[in-house]
Amino acid sequence: MRLTARSEYGVLALIDLAGRYGDGPVSARGVAERQHIPGKFLEQLFVSLRQAGLVTAVRGARGGFELSRAPGSITVLDVVEALEGPLQPTLCGGGSGCERGGACAAASVWTRATDALRSVLSTTSLSELAGAQSVFDATAGDPDVSL
Repeated sequence: MRLTARSEYGVLALIDLAGRYGDGPVSARGVAERQHIPGKFLEQLFVSLRQAGLVTAVRGARGGFELSRAPGSITVLDVVEALEGPLQPTLCGGGSGCERGGACAAASVWTRATDALRSVLSTTSLSELAGAQSVFDATAGDPDVSL
């Protein structure tokens, strides 16, 4: 159940694309600069996200990347699982890597924690996050605005 920089940066990159959905392809360089993601690392992420069918690559002078479907239909769980693999409990969750073979009082805690995380990630869409980000961006630097 470990989330890495791949997930964090991948979600940030797709929030960026979601905020520009419908405007055409977005350059990887622009995403990297706006989101403070190392360019080479972002390129690797886009390969995985493209293979998972979440983004489309467009070649050419005005090329770049765009979401392959509407941001409201892509969840954070979709992004995380595209970059990390299936979300599973820790080794101590009674899975095949557990030395106790499921006979462990802690297993239910890890399973419930994973289920809770899966619930939050699967009910949060990129459109929600892009909307929240646009509010943050609009109010950045304005101390008189409260959310």
